[in-house]
Amino acid sequence: MSSSAFQRYSVLSSSTMAFTVCFMVWMMFAVLGIPIKQQLGLNETEFGILAATPVLSGSLCRVPLGIWTDRYGGRPVMFALMLSCVIPIFLMQFAGAYWQFLLAGLFVGLAGGSFSVGTPYVARWFRKEQQGLAMGVFGAGNAGAALTKLAAPALIVAWGWQSVPTAYALIMLAAAVLFWLFSFSDPAHKAPATVTLRQQLALMRHPAVLRYCQYYSVVFGGYVALALWMTKYYVGEYGLDLKHAALLAACFSLPGGALRAAGGYLSDRFGPHAVTWAVMWVCWVAFFLLSYPQTEMCVATVNGPMSLHIGLNVYLFTGLLFLVGVAMAIGKASVFKFIADEFPDSIGAVSGVVGLSGGLGGFLLPILFGVLLDLTGVRSSAFMLLYGTVCVSLVWMHFSFKSAAGARVAESADSIPLTKARG
Repeated sequence: MSSSAFQRYSVLSSSTMAFTVCFMVWMMFAVLGIPIKQQLGLNETEFGILAATPVLSGSLCRVPLGIWTDRYGGRPVMFALMLSCVIPIFLMQFAGAYWQFLLAGLFVGLAGGSFSVGTPYVARWFRKEQQGLAMGVFGAGNAGAALTKLAAPALIVAWGWQSVPTAYALIMLAAAVLFWLFSFSDPAHKAPATVTLRQQLALMRHPAVLRYCQYYSVVFGGYVALALWMTKYYVGEYGLDLKHAALLAACFSLPGGALRAAGGYLSDRFGPHAVTWAVMWVCWVAFFLLSYPQTEMCVATVNGPMSLHIGLNVYLFTGLLFLVGVAMAIGKASVFKFIADEFPDSIGAVSGVVGLSGGLGGFLLPILFGVLLDLTGVRSSAFMLLYGTVCVSLVWMHFSFKSAAGARVAESADSIPLTKARG
């Protein structure tokens, strides 16, 4: 293996490890928030805000981090970002009031910005036909959400919730050191100095970027929201304890991260449009089924009243949720294949904007889940909301690509020279 090949795969491996740990930290309130909710006596909306607060800061920092990655390179930006999170993670164990947890969550949430650093950093080490797979492998770090659901409950049961921040701070510090030791820099990967900040930010107005923002707010924003919400959903809907609820919730989080590499491969092979279109249809059907609430019916028959129960049991629910996790994993990779194909010189800036939209979706959706639950008392209202967002994506995708195809046909027709008919 050549030196350049060694560096390429070392960058991919170390970046994926770093992103996995960052995502593990970013999703810690999915489990940590449950004992905090009980300790503080929070309602569903307040819990949604608490769980989503790290997602807000992690989303807002994605645009500047993506731009800085284009300008200064991914290695120093990723290392500095990871180190900046260590102390806030550790100090979280000393919080006691609701506002203190929210403030700590804002600082800890910076770890979520690592995606906009690692995506362009990794992509530029690979050829165009390999970028989808490479970004998919890196994006598999989303499986850090599943690791939190496996590790955090065990720590809470053994030593209390205060042990989680201590353990996670040490893990983040060790991961930052390992990343620095096994990653590399290439000056050729930096954006030219002639590209100004204004030019990079102007990409936010590009119609294609806006379209990809909407897709990503579904496949990534929905993934983050469900990863934060599902542990509590299992506890409330099916009466499971924290450990078993987190384990079943990991059945969604794990494929939602680990199979992202498969999404990159499929996008390289079949194109991002076909893959994203299929993903949206799978989510549309699954969310329709998951939206149906537990229902008791009394039917009048010739033999008297007959009681019926309609609803998903815990096994069917988990199976559908697993399917959604697989689809979202593939969709997250296919959206970024769009970006790598259309914006090869501004991957960092565009991925920052698109990542911001996905993160904001992950911030708003848990809050809306809590509001809907407080208003309706129906837990499956969360899936009703997600069903609506997928409908918007399908309609937008259909008409935008139909218009683009029509424009290409018209352009081809204009380029065909006219010839005189022979008598």
